[in-house]
Amino acid sequence: MSKLTFPILQRLADGQFHSGEALAQHFNVSRATIFNALAHAQSLGITLFSVRGRGYKLPHPVVLLDHAQVLQSIGEQREWFHVVILDEVASTNTYLMQQAAKGAAHVTCVAAHMQTQGKGRRGRTWVSQLGASLTFSLLWRFQCGASALSGLSLAVGVALIRTFHQLGLTEVQLKWPNDVLVNGKKLAGILIELQGDMEGPSAAVIGVGINLNLPKHVLNSIDQPATDVASLRDTPISPSEMLGLALKHISDCLQQFEQQGFLGLRDEWLRHHAYQHQAVRMLMPNGVETQGTVKGIAEDGILLVETAFGLQRFSAGEISLRSAS
Repeated sequence: MSKLTFPILQRLADGQFHSGEALAQHFNVSRATIFNALAHAQSLGITLFSVRGRGYKLPHPVVLLDHAQVLQSIGEQREWFHVVILDEVASTNTYLMQQAAKGAAHVTCVAAHMQTQGKGRRGRTWVSQLGASLTFSLLWRFQCGASALSGLSLAVGVALIRTFHQLGLTEVQLKWPNDVLVNGKKLAGILIELQGDMEGPSAAVIGVGINLNLPKHVLNSIDQPATDVASLRDTPISPSEMLGLALKHISDCLQQFEQQGFLGLRDEWLRHHAYQHQAVRMLMPNGVETQGTVKGIAEDGILLVETAFGLQRFSAGEISLRSAS
């Protein structure tokens, strides 16, 4: 990894050409060093244009995360948070899980400009692109055991709904247990990993990925219908503002969750439930498929589905929910 790669990309973020000579002078290094640093960027999958006599440029301008803007967007609660912005990391969740085991502070957030091995639910990969995705993880330490955290991903879903609404995206819906959809297409996802005892103090690492402005070929490469924020708005949203607002709303929802469990957020979740009273297919880990009609969400976040065998309860686990149509 070149330490200069992301400082150079910050210079290229305006989408204009910058000559290798000018970049070398700015950073007080050789042109070969600039070349090698940008070769590292390309190895991460970042597209760069290089034209003899003009220099280097990104395909279009990008806005990178800014620490001060994130804290400003969190608002009054900013003093709570320990926000770390990494240039590149394999997975923000994996990184923060490791830091949590070493004693990282409650309400530590790790965000990344580039996530090279992002994790989704059920072993999937979360596709991430420079300036096109917002990927972050938040460490939240609970006094209760992991067994009391049923419905946690749904509580985070409510927080994301509040975030998108504040940014004017009111058509968003929730898919049980951890996706945000628009017209059936995935806009954001949640992945929660737990540490600690089932009965004693525990810690949750809450990973969130939001599609901001993905190139068409990237959207088409995702293994399910997907959309991004840029497709839903005429004006762009600052990723720093979005991250700050998301952290504020997640904090609010998790404090409520600690006091009331998922029950206190259940009605709000149901108001945005994409599959409420819809016919669905439940795909089990062993390949068995169960069909039925969604009847709602129980107080502990369990999905309630009316099947040929009566009303059945489904916990998140490795189940995959699909529309029956």
